[in-house]
Amino acid sequence: MSTDILLTGFVPFDGAASNESWEAVQVAVPLLRAEGISVEVRELPVEFHRAGPLLAEAVRELRPKVVIAVGLASGRTRIMPERTAVNVRDTRIPDNAGVSPVDEPVVAGGPVGYFSSLPIKAMVAAAEDAPAAVSQTAGTYVCNDVFYSLQHLLATDADLAGTRGGFVHVPSDEVIDVGTTGRELARMALAALRTEVDAAVSGGAEH
Repeated sequence: MSTDILLTGFVPFDGAASNESWEAVQVAVPLLRAEGISVEVRELPVEFHRAGPLLAEAVRELRPKVVIAVGLASGRTRIMPERTAVNVRDTRIPDNAGVSPVDEPVVAGGPVGYFSSLPIKAMVAAAEDAPAAVSQTAGTYVCNDVFYSLQHLLATDADLAGTRGGFVHVPSDEVIDVGTTGRELARMALAALRTEVDAAVSGGAEH
């Protein structure tokens, strides 16, 4: 059976016992399957040199219609589809393998950045029970690394021409409980799958 959506989250990092991105994915999956959507999931390591290749392997294996990578942004207060992935690794804390790159490219010689190929504004509009907004960048840690790696893969592998992908940051459970986040993630995933042309509404920022 073909795969409609591939959802990914991350393992815990920086000493945490859990990661809300993976927990939200686990909530979203049965809700999507109840809608008749074929969903696969992967839990990615918080490691620069492993997360992107593991995601690429899953995308090539499954060839889903939509890929949504999900990550935790504990300082945020809204569920935020990301607009732009940038070709830089620049860390404040090491990854789970102890790697701390500074001003290194994700892909040597790659473009400066990629836009999400998901309908991010329609995804924001799909949220019903929690605040959501477009985010302009995904930072420079492993979340951005995965986002950039995904978009580079989709842009350069002709066999994946029918696949769209992007990234969503979710807040900590203290800000929005993970059950609510997971339900909103399911709604956003449905919007991503069913929307061909994004909503023409404002999603910009002044800073």
